[in-house]
Amino acid sequence: MSVTVLVVDDNPVVRTGLLALLGLDPRIQVVGEAANGEQAITLARALRPDVTLLDIRMPRLDGLQAARELVGLTHVVMTTFTDTPDAVHDAVDAGAVGFLVHGTFAEADLVTCVVAAAAGTGVFGGPAMAALRAGRPVPNRARPETALSPRQVEIMHLVAQGCSNGDIARRLFLAEKTVKNHINHIFAGLGVRNRAEAISLWLGGTTVEELTDA
Repeated sequence: MSVTVLVVDDNPVVRTGLLALLGLDPRIQVVGEAANGEQAITLARALRPDVTLLDIRMPRLDGLQAARELVGLTHVVMTTFTDTPDAVHDAVDAGAVGFLVHGTFAEADLVTCVVAAAAGTGVFGGPAMAALRAGRPVPNRARPETALSPRQVEIMHLVAQGCSNGDIARRLFLAEKTVKNHINHIFAGLGVRNRAEAISLWLGGTTVEELTDA
């Protein structure tokens, strides 16, 4: 089964490069491209792509504003030159499930991110993961692990490393359905909507070992 993708960037050279990289993998089908957030929303409503690759800085409607409209239609992955911590956290707050910074990822990273995003798994490149690790302080917020059971803490550490449900199931000798149930309870316990928000909260609110880049 192919993963359908919408590519959104105001720079035609960047769009061409993304299209070329995605076209090398038979699992991916690009169904459209747009040059601004307004076009992206219109196309996403019409095409319902599995994943939308979205730039942040664009005319008419930027990527962060567009993401808030797109997340009900598609899985959003930011592909951008903007790598500030605030941009990464704002993207997660808007509902993005992944964040890649141009110049820091290879073809394989892009394809991995798209396939993972289609399955609802967040993937973040090195600069984005560093921003999530740094966190964005929230006064008087309880440490996130206090809301979880010991098993859920163990699973959340693996989620924060970019492990899929299948990976976690194999590592912990659990059924994949059991892992999925735990993750749903983790989301409820942390008060988040998806993996990206969970990772952002987890890495910003607790001390973890140095993580491998997604």
